[in-house]
Amino acid sequence: MPHHSRPSAAALAAVAVVLSSLAAGCGADAGDEDLTRQRLDWRDCPSPSPAQGGGSAPSPLPDGDAWQCATLKAPLDWDRPDGDTIGLALIRARASGPDSGRIGSLVFNFGGPGGSGVTTLPAFGQDYAHLRTRYDLVGFDPRGVGRSAPVRCLSDRRLDAYFQQDATPDDGAERAGLLANTREFNAACEKNSAKILPHVGTTDAARDMDLMRQVLGDGKLHYFGISYGTELGGVYAHLFPKNVGRAVFDAVVDPTQTSEQGSLAQAEGFQRALDNYAEDCTSKAEDCPVGDTPQDVKDRIARLLKNLDSQPLPGLFPRELTQTAATNGIAQALYSKDFWEYLTEGLKQAYDGDGRVLMVLSDALNGRGENGTYSNLAAANTAINCADDKPRYDTAHVRRELPEFRGVSAVFGDFLAWSMLGCTDWPVAGAAARPDVSAPEAPPILVIGTTGDPATPYEGARRMADALGKGVGVELTYEGEGHGAYNGGNKCVRNAVDRYLLDGKVPASGTVCS
Repeated sequence: MPHHSRPSAAALAAVAVVLSSLAAGCGADAGDEDLTRQRLDWRDCPSPSPAQGGGSAPSPLPDGDAWQCATLKAPLDWDRPDGDTIGLALIRARASGPDSGRIGSLVFNFGGPGGSGVTTLPAFGQDYAHLRTRYDLVGFDPRGVGRSAPVRCLSDRRLDAYFQQDATPDDGAERAGLLANTREFNAACEKNSAKILPHVGTTDAARDMDLMRQVLGDGKLHYFGISYGTELGGVYAHLFPKNVGRAVFDAVVDPTQTSEQGSLAQAEGFQRALDNYAEDCTSKAEDCPVGDTPQDVKDRIARLLKNLDSQPLPGLFPRELTQTAATNGIAQALYSKDFWEYLTEGLKQAYDGDGRVLMVLSDALNGRGENGTYSNLAAANTAINCADDKPRYDTAHVRRELPEFRGVSAVFGDFLAWSMLGCTDWPVAGAAARPDVSAPEAPPILVIGTTGDPATPYEGARRMADALGKGVGVELTYEGEGHGAYNGGNKCVRNAVDRYLLDGKVPASGTVCS
C-alpha cells in the first residue's frame, strides 16, 4: 500500500488476454553514439506485456487517431553514459489541434512508483482531450517498470503466497514469518534483476526525462506528475531547473518526510478517508448497509479485520480473504470516491461470509490480473523505493513505533508500520533520507493538494510548494475526496490546470476549489 499511485482505470476490469513480454532489457554499448540525437521509431502499440499488466492494445482515440509506441535508448548507468543501454517504453497521442498552436509534448507520470505510464495514459486519455489540443500527450514506463528493463522478483505463484501472508504479526513466530517472506522477495529481486537494481532510483528516472525531452524535440519539459510523479517532477526540477516548462504536480508527495514519516502520514490519510466514507454512507437518505453511524461502520470493519486474522473467509478460489487482503482491498477502494460503492458492496458481502469483492480490490492494488498474472508493480515499487530511501528498519524499531501508528489509525496503523520492513536486506543502498526538490531557478510549478487524499495527504502539497522555493511552488487546494484532483470531476480544478498548461496563466497561490 505505501507509495502506490491511484489505480489505473483498467485495474478493476478482468484481464482476459496476456501476451508474451517484449520487455526491453539491457542492450548494447552506447559507445560514441549521442543518445540525444536518436530518432524514435513510432509505431502502432502492441498489446501490453505481462509486466505492464496484460490486456489488449489501446483502442483508437475518439477522433480515430491511433496511439503510437516507441522505445527510447538510455544509459543503464548515468555515471557511465557510454556504457550499456536500456530501452524505455514510450506512448504518445499526437496533438489534435493545428500545428500552429502546438506547444510541444506533455509528459505524464502517474506514480506508483511502479505504475506503467504506457498502459495508464490510454486508460485516462479522454480526461486529457482538452490538453491534447495543444500538446502531444506522452506517457512512459520508467526504468524498472513494465517494458523498460522491468525488475523481476517472485513468480506469479509465489506472489500469490506472498500476498496471503500475515503482514501484521502479533507474536514472535509471525514476526519471523513476515521477515522471512520479505527476505525471500528481496533475494528473488536480486537473483533475477541484479543488473538493473542499482539504477532504478528517481534521480536516474529524472535524467531519463531530460533525455526524453531532447529526443522529443522540446526546449522545455512540460510535465504532469501525479502521486509519486510529483516527487519525480520535483527531483527533475532540482536537477534541471532551467529546463522546466509548464509543470503540474497533483496528489503531492511530501518531500520533507523520511519513509517512516511518510508511512505514518499515510496511516493518518487512509484513516481520514475511511472516516469520510463512513460519514458519507450514514448521512444518505437511504440506510447505510454497513453501519448505523460513522463509528458503527468503523467498529464493524475493525471487528471484521480482527476475526479475519484467525478465520479467513472464502475469497477467489483457492485463495482466501485474509486480514491483510481485506486491509488492502479497503485501502484500494479509498483511492477514489468512485470506488466507495465497491467498498460498501465488499463489506456487505464479507459480513455475509463472502470475501470476493474485497479480494478483487486487493488484487487490483497488488497488480494481479484475473487470470493470475501479476504486473511488475510490486517488484518495481519495492526496487524504486529501496533505491531512493536510505533508512533501513528492523522489527525492534517497528515494535517501538507501533503505538504511534495505532494512535492515528486503528485500521491501517499496524499494516503501514510493518510495511517499513520492505527494504530489509535490500541489496542496494538507498540514496538519501528524503528527496531534494529545491529548484529556486525554476519557473512556477502548480502544486495541487486534495483535503481527503488518503495516499498523499494534502499537508504535503504546502511542504512541496515551500521546498521547491519561493515563487516556484504555486499551491492550489481541492476540498474533496480521492487521490488526484484533476480527474475528480471538479470544474474549478480542471479550469485552473487547463488555463495554466494551455495559456500559461498561473493561478493565484492559495486558490481553493471546492
